[in-house]
Amino acid sequence: MAKILVLYHSNSGNTQRMAQLVAEGAGLVAGSEVRLRDISEADHTDLAWCDGIAVGSPTNYGSVSWQMKKWWDEQPIENWGQRDGKIGCVFSSAGAWGGGQEWTCLALLSILMNYGFLVFGLTDYTGIKFSAHYGAIVAGAPREEKEQQACRRLGQRLAEWATTMIDGKAESHPLKQSYDRFGDLGK
Repeated sequence: MAKILVLYHSNSGNTQRMAQLVAEGAGLVAGSEVRLRDISEADHTDLAWCDGIAVGSPTNYGSVSWQMKKWWDEQPIENWGQRDGKIGCVFSSAGAWGGGQEWTCLALLSILMNYGFLVFGLTDYTGIKFSAHYGAIVAGAPREEKEQQACRRLGQRLAEWATTMIDGKAESHPLKQSYDRFGDLGK
């Protein structure tokens, strides 16, 4: 059973809504167990528990919120080197398009890589000219279906990868799934 942690910080509730959708998507994969945790509720034992993690932060001035960065900075040193090979992905919301969401995603991916998580990009398109290559991103709350679907697909893909790579279930590999991965890619 793949254990998926969706860890987030939210200022206004937008990133929290994204986290709920990511958790919903992870729950679509049979046999996955999902924990949804705000950073105020989570600690290093959640990192030890999970096989895969989705980390979400609001974009503050083009980067990760200081609260999320502080959470990682304050993890016990004994945590270091104990997460190698787990699977990770990220998501972010900002006040506007072009607010730095992709920079925030890259910073979050860097944190995960420093902890030894294997990270991935999402190649799927969930709407016309809309993808989550570096992680799911939105401006404000995820209101449009393509934004909500990007969050769900990110969680689903995380659970697929964790089930494939950690649990050894080859049938869960993303390329073996029958859902539409490319939508209206060319439009």
